[in-house]
Amino acid sequence: MNKRYRATQNFTRCVGDGLSNQPVNGGAGLIPASAPARKTWLRIAQFTALVAAALIVQVAMAQTSIPQPSRGLMPNPAAGKQLYGAKCASCHGLDLKGSKEGPPFLHSYYVPSHHSDAAFQIAARDGAKAHHWQFGDMKPVPDVSADDVAHITAYVRAEQRQNGFK
Repeated sequence: MNKRYRATQNFTRCVGDGLSNQPVNGGAGLIPASAPARKTWLRIAQFTALVAAALIVQVAMAQTSIPQPSRGLMPNPAAGKQLYGAKCASCHGLDLKGSKEGPPFLHSYYVPSHHSDAAFQIAARDGAKAHHWQFGDMKPVPDVSADDVAHITAYVRAEQRQNGFK
C-alpha cells in the first residue's frame, strides 16, 4: 500500500443515496467509513449547514425589513383613495386598472395571498423588480410614509373586494 492509500483507506465515497464501501484515493466528497466517525462528521455537516442558513436568513431580514405604520394606526380607505390618486394613479391608473406605465391592482396577482400588504410597504420604500409585467422596474416612492402606504393598501384592498378579488 502506498502512503496516499493508507491515509485515505478509512474513508468512503458518497455514491447516490448510499455509501460505497470501496476505499478511495483522496478527492472531494469523502466521509469517514466507520459508523461513529460518520455520525460525528454528519453532525458537523448538519451544524455547519444550520449556521450557514441562519446567517443567510439574518442577512436577508436585515436587507428587507418591512416598514411599519405607526402603532395604533387604523388604515382608512378614504384617506388611502386620496393618497392613491396623488401618488399611485399616474402609473397604476385612477381606476386601479393600470396604465401604459404600470400594472393594475384589480388583478389576481395583487390579492393578499399573492402580494401581501407588506409587499406594498417594501415596494413603496425600495421599488420593485418587474416580475409579472413588462412595464419595467418600479422606482421607490420616497415621499410616502409607512402610514400613507397602509392607507393606500386599505383602499386597494377595499376596491379589490368590491370587484370580486379576495
